[in-house]
Amino acid sequence: MSTIDELERALHYPLGERLPHQGRAMELAPGVKWLRMHLPFSLNHVNLWLLRDRFQGRDGWSVVDTCIDRPQARADWESVFETGLEGLPLLRVFATHMHPDHVGLAHWLCERWNAPLWMSAADYQTARYACEVVNSFGGERQAEFFRSHGMTDPGDLAQVRLRRNYYRNLVPAVPPSYARLTGGARVDIGGQSWRCIAGYGHSPEHMALYCEQRNILISGDMALPRISTNVSVYEIEPEGDSLTLFLDSIEGFRALPPDVLVLPSHGKPFTGLHTRVSQLQDHHRERLHEVMQAARHKPVCAYDLLPLLFKRTLDLHQTTFALGESVAHLHHLWHTGQLARTRDAQGAWRFAPM
Repeated sequence: MSTIDELERALHYPLGERLPHQGRAMELAPGVKWLRMHLPFSLNHVNLWLLRDRFQGRDGWSVVDTCIDRPQARADWESVFETGLEGLPLLRVFATHMHPDHVGLAHWLCERWNAPLWMSAADYQTARYACEVVNSFGGERQAEFFRSHGMTDPGDLAQVRLRRNYYRNLVPAVPPSYARLTGGARVDIGGQSWRCIAGYGHSPEHMALYCEQRNILISGDMALPRISTNVSVYEIEPEGDSLTLFLDSIEGFRALPPDVLVLPSHGKPFTGLHTRVSQLQDHHRERLHEVMQAARHKPVCAYDLLPLLFKRTLDLHQTTFALGESVAHLHHLWHTGQLARTRDAQGAWRFAPM
Protein backbone atom coordinates (compact mmCIF):
# COMPACT_ATOMS: atom_id res chain seq x y z
CA MET A 1 0.00 0.00 0.00
CA SER A 2 1.39 3.43 -0.94
CA THR A 3 1.95 6.18 1.60
CA ILE A 4 -0.81 8.22 -0.07
CA ASP A 5 -3.25 5.33 0.33
CA GLU A 6 -2.34 4.99 4.00
CA LEU A 7 -2.91 8.70 4.58
CA GLU A 8 -6.25 8.60 2.78
CA ARG A 9 -7.44 5.73 4.96
CA ALA A 10 -7.20 8.10 7.93
CA LEU A 11 -9.76 10.42 6.29
CA HIS A 12 -13.46 9.78 5.62
CA TYR A 13 -15.17 10.44 2.30
CA PRO A 14 -18.92 10.70 2.96
CA LEU A 15 -19.82 10.37 -0.73
CA GLY A 16 -17.58 7.39 -1.36
CA GLU A 17 -16.59 7.27 -5.03
CA ARG A 18 -19.47 9.40 -6.29
CA LEU A 19 -18.44 12.32 -8.51
CA PRO A 20 -20.45 14.91 -10.46
CA HIS A 21 -20.91 14.19 -14.15
CA GLN A 22 -19.29 16.61 -16.58
CA GLY A 23 -21.44 19.70 -17.03
CA ARG A 24 -23.75 18.66 -14.20
CA ALA A 25 -24.17 19.76 -10.59
CA MET A 26 -24.39 17.23 -7.77
CA GLU A 27 -26.37 18.22 -4.69
CA LEU A 28 -24.41 17.69 -1.46
CA ALA A 29 -26.95 19.24 0.90
CA PRO A 30 -29.97 21.52 0.45
CA GLY A 31 -28.68 24.60 -1.34
CA VAL A 32 -25.11 23.27 -1.81
CA LYS A 33 -24.04 21.78 -5.15
CA TRP A 34 -20.73 20.39 -6.41
CA LEU A 35 -19.30 20.96 -9.90
CA ARG A 36 -16.15 19.23 -11.14
CA MET A 37 -14.48 20.68 -14.25
CA HIS A 38 -11.62 19.25 -16.30
CA LEU A 39 -8.16 20.83 -16.40
CA PRO A 40 -5.62 20.07 -19.16
CA PHE A 41 -2.80 19.50 -16.65
CA SER A 42 -1.48 16.63 -14.56
CA LEU A 43 -3.83 17.93 -11.86
CA ASN A 44 -6.79 17.24 -14.10
CA HIS A 45 -9.79 18.79 -12.37
CA VAL A 46 -11.00 21.60 -10.14
CA ASN A 47 -14.03 21.58 -7.84
CA LEU A 48 -16.48 24.48 -7.85
CA TRP A 49 -19.35 25.05 -5.42
CA LEU A 50 -22.82 26.48 -5.97
CA LEU A 51 -24.52 27.99 -2.91
CA ARG A 52 -28.20 28.96 -2.87
CA ASP A 53 -28.31 32.69 -2.23
CA ARG A 54 -30.47 35.75 -1.88
CA PHE A 55 -28.64 38.96 -2.72
CA GLN A 56 -29.94 42.50 -3.14
CA GLY A 57 -33.54 41.29 -3.18
CA ARG A 58 -33.05 38.53 -5.76
CA ASP A 59 -33.02 34.76 -5.38
CA GLY A 60 -30.36 32.71 -7.14
CA TRP A 61 -26.97 31.12 -6.66
CA SER A 62 -23.48 32.16 -5.77
CA VAL A 63 -20.52 30.19 -7.09
CA VAL A 64 -17.17 29.67 -5.41
CA ASP A 65 -14.36 29.53 -8.02
CA THR A 66 -14.70 29.33 -11.79
CA CYS A 67 -12.19 27.10 -13.71
CA ILE A 68 -9.72 28.39 -16.32
CA ASP A 69 -10.99 30.12 -19.45
CA ARG A 70 -11.14 27.49 -22.19
CA PRO A 71 -13.89 26.39 -24.59
CA GLN A 72 -14.65 23.14 -22.73
CA ALA A 73 -15.11 24.96 -19.43
CA ARG A 74 -17.47 27.47 -21.03
CA ALA A 75 -19.44 24.60 -22.57
CA ASP A 76 -19.66 22.85 -19.21
CA TRP A 77 -20.90 26.06 -17.62
CA GLU A 78 -23.56 26.43 -20.34
CA SER A 79 -24.79 22.96 -19.42
CA VAL A 80 -24.88 23.91 -15.75
CA PHE A 81 -26.85 27.06 -16.58
CA GLU A 82 -29.49 24.87 -18.27
CA THR A 83 -29.67 22.01 -15.78
CA GLY A 84 -28.17 23.04 -12.44
CA LEU A 85 -29.48 26.49 -11.54
CA GLU A 86 -33.17 25.55 -11.29
CA GLY A 87 -34.10 28.48 -13.51
CA LEU A 88 -32.39 31.01 -11.26
CA PRO A 89 -29.48 33.37 -12.00
CA LEU A 90 -25.94 33.54 -10.70
CA LEU A 91 -25.87 36.42 -8.23
CA ARG A 92 -22.24 36.49 -7.05
CA VAL A 93 -18.89 34.99 -8.02
CA PHE A 94 -16.53 34.20 -5.15
CA ALA A 95 -12.87 33.40 -5.83
CA THR A 96 -10.83 31.72 -3.12
CA HIS A 97 -7.64 33.02 -4.74
CA MET A 98 -6.00 34.27 -7.92
CA HIS A 99 -4.69 31.07 -9.50
CA PRO A 100 -6.06 30.47 -13.01
CA ASP A 101 -8.26 27.46 -12.22
CA HIS A 102 -10.02 29.53 -9.56
CA VAL A 103 -10.49 32.90 -11.26
CA GLY A 104 -9.98 32.24 -14.98
CA LEU A 105 -13.65 32.52 -15.96
CA ALA A 106 -14.68 35.12 -13.39
CA HIS A 107 -14.72 37.87 -16.02
CA TRP A 108 -17.07 35.86 -18.25
CA LEU A 109 -19.42 34.78 -15.45
CA CYS A 110 -19.56 38.26 -13.92
CA GLU A 111 -20.31 39.93 -17.24
CA ARG A 112 -22.83 37.31 -18.37
CA TRP A 113 -24.86 37.46 -15.16
CA ASN A 114 -24.10 41.04 -14.11
CA ALA A 115 -22.74 39.49 -10.93
CA PRO A 116 -20.02 41.05 -8.74
CA LEU A 117 -16.73 39.34 -7.98
CA TRP A 118 -15.88 38.79 -4.30
CA MET A 119 -12.28 38.00 -3.29
CA SER A 120 -9.40 39.25 -1.17
CA ALA A 121 -7.66 42.50 -2.07
CA ALA A 122 -4.19 40.97 -2.35
CA ASP A 123 -5.29 38.18 -4.68
CA TYR A 124 -7.48 40.49 -6.76
CA GLN A 125 -4.64 42.95 -7.31
CA THR A 126 -2.18 40.15 -8.05
CA ALA A 127 -4.57 38.67 -10.60
CA ARG A 128 -4.98 42.07 -12.28
CA TYR A 129 -1.21 42.51 -12.35
CA ALA A 130 -0.56 39.03 -13.72
CA CYS A 131 -3.25 39.43 -16.36
CA GLU A 132 -2.20 42.86 -17.58
CA VAL A 133 1.61 42.84 -17.25
CA VAL A 134 3.70 41.03 -19.85
CA ASN A 135 6.15 38.46 -18.41
CA SER A 136 4.04 37.50 -15.39
CA PHE A 137 4.88 33.93 -14.27
CA GLY A 138 7.41 33.72 -17.07
CA GLY A 139 9.78 35.82 -19.13
CA GLU A 140 13.28 37.10 -18.49
CA ARG A 141 12.88 37.91 -14.78
CA GLN A 142 11.48 34.48 -14.00
CA ALA A 143 14.25 32.81 -15.98
CA GLU A 144 16.85 34.82 -14.06
CA PHE A 145 15.21 33.87 -10.76
CA PHE A 146 15.31 30.18 -11.68
CA ARG A 147 18.92 30.53 -12.85
CA SER A 148 19.83 32.07 -9.49
CA HIS A 149 18.52 28.88 -7.86
CA GLY A 150 20.46 26.47 -10.04
CA MET A 151 18.53 25.98 -13.29
CA THR A 152 21.28 26.12 -15.91
CA ASP A 153 19.95 24.15 -18.89
CA PRO A 154 19.76 26.66 -21.78
CA GLY A 155 16.73 24.94 -23.29
CA ASP A 156 14.75 25.05 -20.06
CA LEU A 157 15.64 28.69 -19.45
CA ALA A 158 14.65 29.56 -23.02
CA GLN A 159 11.24 27.96 -22.51
CA VAL A 160 10.74 29.90 -19.28
CA ARG A 161 11.57 33.13 -21.16
CA LEU A 162 8.95 32.25 -23.79
CA ARG A 163 6.21 31.74 -21.15
CA ARG A 164 5.53 35.47 -21.10
CA ASN A 165 1.77 35.09 -21.46
CA TYR A 166 1.26 31.97 -19.33
CA TYR A 167 -1.22 33.53 -16.91
CA ARG A 168 -3.04 35.62 -19.50
CA ASN A 169 -3.61 32.55 -21.69
CA LEU A 170 -5.65 31.03 -18.85
CA VAL A 171 -7.06 34.25 -17.39
CA PRO A 172 -7.56 36.61 -20.35
CA ALA A 173 -9.28 39.25 -18.20
CA VAL A 174 -10.19 40.04 -14.61
CA PRO A 175 -13.40 41.92 -13.68
CA PRO A 176 -12.66 45.66 -13.38
CA SER A 177 -14.08 45.86 -9.85
CA TYR A 178 -14.62 43.58 -6.87
CA ALA A 179 -16.03 43.34 -3.34
CA ARG A 180 -13.31 42.74 -0.75
CA LEU A 181 -13.17 39.64 1.45
CA THR A 182 -11.07 39.95 4.62
CA GLY A 183 -10.00 37.37 7.17
CA GLY A 184 -12.51 37.11 10.01
CA ALA A 185 -15.28 38.90 8.11
CA ARG A 186 -18.67 37.25 7.79
CA VAL A 187 -20.65 37.06 4.57
CA ASP A 188 -24.36 36.27 4.44
CA ILE A 189 -25.04 33.73 1.72
CA GLY A 190 -28.65 32.63 1.47
CA GLY A 191 -29.43 33.67 5.03
CA GLN A 192 -26.49 31.78 6.53
CA SER A 193 -23.27 33.27 7.88
CA TRP A 194 -20.01 32.20 6.24
CA ARG A 195 -16.79 33.30 7.94
CA CYS A 196 -13.75 34.17 5.81
CA ILE A 197 -10.54 32.43 6.87
CA ALA A 198 -7.42 34.01 5.41
CA GLY A 199 -4.55 31.74 4.42
CA TYR A 200 -1.07 32.55 3.21
CA GLY A 201 1.82 30.82 1.48
CA HIS A 202 -0.09 29.28 -1.43
CA SER A 203 -1.32 32.63 -2.75
CA PRO A 204 -1.03 36.18 -1.41
CA GLU A 205 -4.30 36.14 0.58
CA HIS A 206 -6.32 32.97 0.06
CA MET A 207 -9.88 32.96 1.45
CA ALA A 208 -11.56 29.82 2.73
CA LEU A 209 -15.23 30.02 3.78
CA TYR A 210 -16.67 28.35 6.88
CA CYS A 211 -20.36 28.04 7.77
CA GLU A 212 -20.89 27.14 11.42
CA GLN A 213 -24.61 26.44 10.92
CA ARG A 214 -23.85 23.78 8.31
CA ASN A 215 -20.42 22.79 9.68
CA ILE A 216 -19.00 23.11 6.17
CA LEU A 217 -15.58 24.47 5.16
CA ILE A 218 -14.91 25.46 1.56
CA SER A 219 -11.16 25.07 1.89
CA GLY A 220 -9.98 26.11 -1.56
CA ASP A 221 -6.40 24.90 -1.97
CA MET A 222 -5.38 25.30 1.67
CA ALA A 223 -6.50 21.79 2.72
CA LEU A 224 -6.54 19.11 0.03
CA PRO A 225 -7.19 15.46 0.87
CA ARG A 226 -4.79 13.60 -1.42
CA ILE A 227 -2.06 15.96 -2.56
CA SER A 228 -0.03 18.58 -0.75
CA THR A 229 -0.71 22.18 -1.71
CA ASN A 230 1.99 23.84 -3.78
CA VAL A 231 3.89 26.34 -1.64
CA SER A 232 6.36 28.33 -3.73
CA VAL A 233 8.61 31.36 -3.74
CA TYR A 234 8.26 33.51 -6.87
CA GLU A 235 10.46 36.10 -8.53
CA ILE A 236 8.11 38.93 -7.55
CA GLU A 237 8.95 38.24 -3.85
CA PRO A 238 12.34 36.53 -4.22
CA GLU A 239 13.24 36.33 -0.53
CA GLY A 240 9.79 35.28 0.72
CA ASP A 241 9.14 32.65 3.40
CA SER A 242 5.95 31.15 2.02
CA LEU A 243 6.29 27.80 3.78
CA THR A 244 6.23 29.36 7.25
CA LEU A 245 3.16 31.37 6.21
CA PHE A 246 1.43 28.23 4.95
CA LEU A 247 2.20 26.11 8.02
CA ASP A 248 0.98 28.87 10.34
CA SER A 249 -2.19 29.20 8.26
CA ILE A 250 -3.22 25.55 8.29
CA GLU A 251 -2.57 25.33 12.03
CA GLY A 252 -5.46 27.78 12.39
CA PHE A 253 -7.87 25.18 10.98
CA ARG A 254 -7.60 23.27 14.25
CA ALA A 255 -9.98 25.83 15.73
CA LEU A 256 -12.77 24.34 13.57
CA PRO A 257 -14.74 21.27 14.70
CA PRO A 258 -12.92 18.00 13.96
CA ASP A 259 -15.97 16.66 12.09
CA VAL A 260 -16.34 19.64 9.74
CA LEU A 261 -17.18 18.65 6.16
CA VAL A 262 -14.35 19.93 3.97
CA LEU A 263 -15.10 20.89 0.38
CA PRO A 264 -11.64 21.08 -1.26
CA SER A 265 -10.71 22.47 -4.66
CA HIS A 266 -9.15 19.17 -5.74
CA GLY A 267 -10.10 15.68 -4.65
CA LYS A 268 -13.30 14.62 -2.90
CA PRO A 269 -15.23 16.12 0.04
CA PHE A 270 -13.89 14.68 3.27
CA THR A 271 -13.97 14.78 7.05
CA GLY A 272 -10.89 14.52 9.23
CA LEU A 273 -9.54 18.07 8.88
CA HIS A 274 -7.40 17.96 12.02
CA THR A 275 -5.84 14.69 10.85
CA ARG A 276 -5.13 16.18 7.44
CA VAL A 277 -3.48 19.25 8.98
CA SER A 278 -1.18 16.93 10.93
CA GLN A 279 -0.41 14.95 7.78
CA LEU A 280 0.53 18.09 5.87
CA GLN A 281 2.69 19.34 8.73
CA ASP A 282 4.42 15.95 8.93
CA HIS A 283 4.98 15.97 5.17
CA HIS A 284 6.77 19.29 5.26
CA ARG A 285 8.67 18.37 8.42
CA GLU A 286 10.01 15.28 6.62
CA ARG A 287 10.97 17.30 3.52
CA LEU A 288 12.75 19.88 5.68
CA HIS A 289 14.70 17.11 7.40
CA GLU A 290 15.76 15.74 4.01
CA VAL A 291 16.85 19.19 2.88
CA MET A 292 18.91 19.68 6.05
CA GLN A 293 20.58 16.31 5.59
CA ALA A 294 21.51 17.16 2.01
CA ALA A 295 22.84 20.59 3.02
CA ARG A 296 25.00 19.03 5.74
CA HIS A 297 26.62 16.88 3.08
CA LYS A 298 27.45 19.84 0.82
CA PRO A 299 26.08 23.32 0.04
CA VAL A 300 22.95 22.91 -2.08
CA CYS A 301 20.87 25.04 -4.43
CA ALA A 302 17.15 24.56 -4.96
CA TYR A 303 17.55 22.87 -8.35
CA ASP A 304 19.84 20.24 -6.79
CA LEU A 305 17.02 19.19 -4.48
CA LEU A 306 14.36 18.40 -7.10
CA PRO A 307 15.19 14.65 -7.33
CA LEU A 308 15.18 14.50 -3.53
CA LEU A 309 11.85 16.28 -3.02
CA PHE A 310 10.05 14.96 -6.11
CA LYS A 311 10.55 11.29 -6.89
CA ARG A 312 8.71 11.34 -10.23
CA THR A 313 9.79 12.61 -13.64
CA LEU A 314 8.81 16.27 -14.09
CA ASP A 315 8.00 18.12 -17.29
CA LEU A 316 8.93 21.80 -17.52
CA HIS A 317 5.49 22.95 -16.34
CA GLN A 318 5.80 20.77 -13.25
CA THR A 319 9.44 21.74 -12.77
CA THR A 320 8.54 25.41 -12.42
CA PHE A 321 6.20 24.60 -9.51
CA ALA A 322 8.64 22.11 -8.02
CA LEU A 323 11.54 24.56 -8.14
CA GLY A 324 9.45 27.25 -6.43
CA GLU A 325 8.60 24.75 -3.69
CA SER A 326 12.22 23.71 -3.31
CA VAL A 327 13.16 27.36 -2.80
CA ALA A 328 10.37 27.65 -0.21
CA HIS A 329 11.84 24.82 1.87
CA LEU A 330 15.32 26.28 1.72
CA HIS A 331 14.02 29.73 2.62
CA HIS A 332 12.16 28.36 5.64
CA LEU A 333 15.40 26.91 6.96
CA TRP A 334 17.26 30.11 6.06
CA HIS A 335 14.73 32.46 7.71
CA THR A 336 14.66 30.31 10.85
CA GLY A 337 18.45 30.48 11.12
CA GLN A 338 19.22 26.84 10.35
CA LEU A 339 20.88 27.51 6.99
CA ALA A 340 22.98 30.34 5.62
CA ARG A 341 23.10 31.25 1.93
CA THR A 342 25.93 32.43 -0.30
CA ARG A 343 26.38 33.00 -4.04
CA ASP A 344 28.58 30.50 -5.86
CA ALA A 345 30.86 31.29 -8.76
CA GLN A 346 27.99 30.86 -11.24
CA GLY A 347 25.76 33.28 -9.33
CA ALA A 348 23.45 30.62 -7.84
CA TRP A 349 22.32 30.73 -4.23
CA ARG A 350 23.73 27.85 -2.21
CA PHE A 351 22.62 26.95 1.30
CA ALA A 352 24.64 25.29 4.07
CA PRO A 353 24.29 24.95 7.86
CA MET A 354 25.17 28.00 9.94
